[in-house]
This record gives sequence, structure tokens and C-alpha cells, in this order.
Amino acid sequence: MPEHDHHAPINPAAVPARLRSLTSRLLGRGALHAERISNAHLATAGATRWHYSALVTLRDSGPASQAALSERTGIHRSDMVAVLGGLADARYVERTPDPADRRRNIVTITPAGRDHLSTLDRLVDESQEELLAPLTSAERAELVRLLQQLDDHHSAR
Repeated sequence: MPEHDHHAPINPAAVPARLRSLTSRLLGRGALHAERISNAHLATAGATRWHYSALVTLRDSGPASQAALSERTGIHRSDMVAVLGGLADARYVERTPDPADRRRNIVTITPAGRDHLSTLDRLVDESQEELLAPLTSAERAELVRLLQQLDDHHSAR
């Protein structure tokens, strides 16, 4: 059966209790809501979540090879080529040959990329606020802690 990544409004009261109690279902629906909301916010700046991930990683971790960026962001290497191509075309990143290995490029965020990332940070913050609106600050912190714990456990496998 095909999966759809668009939001289909439903009446939660009409969903059987068994389905409403399945953690995997709730995480999946939460992910759909998160992607829909964050994609809409980032699109207003002509960006995607992959652009955001690459730029944040370059800002926070410094210049890196495409392979290292793939590993740090979880973006597949073949997809990273296209992501960096778009960012380079917009002059948000610069690719230069690695002096230690001329076959490999080192990617660096540019000043224009830092400015763009400031805008994207604001948009991501707005999307997080929209997504987490029904939760208190304490509930948000606990949700993040629990999701990190799940991610850490399953990422190590």
C-alpha cells in the first residue's frame, strides 16, 4: 500500500483506541506533521530541510568533505551532491579542492550562506513553535529528551 506524505485531516475521536495507542503510528504521524510544517516555513526562503542541515553542520562543525557532511547530516552521498550543487549555485557554500587529496572537495559556508542560515534559523524556530504549540516548555524538553534517547539507541545499531 502506498505511503502518502501529505497531511490528511482526521478527527482523532474517530480513530480506534488501538491505533491511537501505537507509538510507531504516533511517531510517524508526528513526523508527517513536522515535515509539512517545517517544509512550508523553509520554502518561503527557497530552502529545504537538507539545505538547512548542510548549512548548520558547516557553520557549527566547520569546513568538511562531502562524505563527512553526508555522515554528519544523514543525507545520502548521492543526494548530498545535489544539495551542495544548489547551495553552491546560490553562493551559500564554496567547494575547493582538498590540499591533502585533490580528488576530494572541501565545502565551506560563505558569508552569504551565514546570512541565509540566519533567516533559516528563524524560520525553523517558527516551525518548531507551530509544531509544539500544544505543549508546555517542560513537556517540550521532555519530548526532545525522549526522542533523542530513541534516536541514539536506534542509530547505534
